[in-house]
This record gives sequence, C-alpha cells and structure tokens, in this order.
Amino acid sequence: MRTTRPPGVNSITFTRIARYLGIDFGNVSHTERLVSTIGGALVICSIFIISRATLGPTGTLLIVPSMGASAVLLFAVPHGALSQPWNIFGGHIISALVGVTCAIVIPNEIIAASLAVGLAIGGMHYLRCIHPPGGATALAAVIGGNITHALGYQFVVTPVMLNVLIMLAVAVAFNYMFPWRRYPEWLGEKYEPIADDSRSVSPRAIEHADLVYALSQMDTIIPVSEHDLLHIYELATGQVSQRQLQPGQVQPGHYYSNGAFGADWCIRQIVDTSPSNNPHRDMVVYKVIAGAAPRSSAMLTRAEFAHWASYEVTRDDENWKRVDDSSTDTPDRR
Repeated sequence: MRTTRPPGVNSITFTRIARYLGIDFGNVSHTERLVSTIGGALVICSIFIISRATLGPTGTLLIVPSMGASAVLLFAVPHGALSQPWNIFGGHIISALVGVTCAIVIPNEIIAASLAVGLAIGGMHYLRCIHPPGGATALAAVIGGNITHALGYQFVVTPVMLNVLIMLAVAVAFNYMFPWRRYPEWLGEKYEPIADDSRSVSPRAIEHADLVYALSQMDTIIPVSEHDLLHIYELATGQVSQRQLQPGQVQPGHYYSNGAFGADWCIRQIVDTSPSNNPHRDMVVYKVIAGAAPRSSAMLTRAEFAHWASYEVTRDDENWKRVDDSSTDTPDRR
C-alpha cells in the first residue's frame, strides 16, 4: 500500500514509526470520507435540536458529546461491531440507567461518577452491547447538576433514548443512499451464493501480502488489524495447532522460522544442546541467521524454543523454504 511520508525520512524508518504508532494507511476513498463527514454533521444537527428543546443550552453541553462520539463510530465505521444498533441503543440506555441510579443513591459525586462508568462497562459487557460513548452518558447523568438530576429516570427516555432513536433512524436512511455502505450490517448481505463446484477447491494459506491487498480493495475502515484477521483465519482453519512444533522436533543444526512478518521475521539455527532428564527442560543454544537481531545468540529450553518456532526451514539458493510434510516448496516470506 502507498504511504505518504515526510520528505527526507527513510521509507523503512517511516514504516516502522507508523507501525509503532498504530497509523493505518488503509485505502479509503475521498468519497467514503466525505459521506462519513456529511452523515456525522447531519445526525448531530438533529440531536442538538432535540437536546436543546428538552434540556436547554446547559444540559445540551452534557449529553451531546457522548452522542458525538457515537456519531463517529456510526458513520466512520458503520459495520463495526461496536456501531451496530443493539450496541448503540443498549449501550446508551444501560449507561443512562446506571448513571441516574448512582446519582440518586450515592451522595458523593466522585464515588457516584466512578461507579457509574465502571458499572456501565460491566452492564454493557454482560448484555453484549459494548459501546464506548455509553461511558460518557453514564458520567453525564451524575455530573449534570440540577438539570439532569431533576429529570431523574426521565433522563433515560428524554433525551437519551430519543436521541439514540433519531441517530439510528438517520443512520439507516442516510447510509441506504450509498450501496457500498452497510447499516445495519445485515442489510449488506447481498453477495451471490457460491457455486456448488467451488466447494471442491481446497483453500490455500493466506499470505500477509494477500490479506493487505484484500483489505485495500474494501472502501471502508475495518476496525481490526490485518494481523488479527490473519490470526483469526489461522484459528478457524486450525493452522496454528498444525504448525506448532513439539519440543522433540527441535534438532541441532536445523533452522527454524517464527513465521512472523516484516521486522519481526526471524530465522534461528540450533548450534548446541544440553540434555537433561526432562526433554522439556533440555537447553538449546541458537544463533540468529536472518531477520530480527542478526548474528546474535542466546539460550532457551527446548520447550521455549519450540513455542517460539512456527516451523522448520531450509536454505534453497537465496531463499528460505518451509519444511513441511505436505510441501517442501513453500517459501518462508518476510
């Protein structure tokens, strides 16, 4: 993927800095960004009008910020797990109920505010409706002063529930105008069924480059990193357990890869062993042949080394090849 880096900055250095900072250079179009911007502005305008009519100017300052945070999730990441209708509705309503209850029952504002946010998080967890802006709603119910306190549990209905319903209605109607946007997520299930003969095709392993390319073709923000998606794929297909070496498979003179990508990729060679009565406690001495920390050496137990290693590799001209029972020609890539 293309990245824009400051002039005079080495590309490798810039890539590493961006990775450490968690900067995502996803291929999202300007159209998608503009649609998200307009949608967020539209929904907040509607909510601001409702909140001002029910709470007045002062009360609006307390409730609108949490709705603004929801608007970011709802329009910037419309098919994210935390942006779905139950998360938004349940997250705000549960948080509002908890916040109002804490404000009524607990006289100390600091303790009430702290418990309101903590209990709201717990409630959202158990009810499967985690929505980060809900914490701000719970907090607003406690620190809102006389305006929100006078409303009592009416605060849950007006303005919170009313604002949430307006937000969801605007999101459904607005996103419906753009075919590539899916809200709620199930409305986007418009894919053609897979032909029956395709089932006979065996899935191949997904390389890091394949996953990055696939993500670049989706004109939206995916709230999961490609490394997490690859790990999910490995867990689903059982490749993690299949590729995990056993301590007894670690042999002197052999080469092993951790199967990582980018700067974390590494090839190690076992140069010596120190047997013990327990094979899992055998010590092995290794040196780094390629990748991270080249020419360094260290010592681990055989079990620790097996846990680090993903598979054995062998040198083939200028490339490292994976040693596998099913295939000996699979390249080990950075």
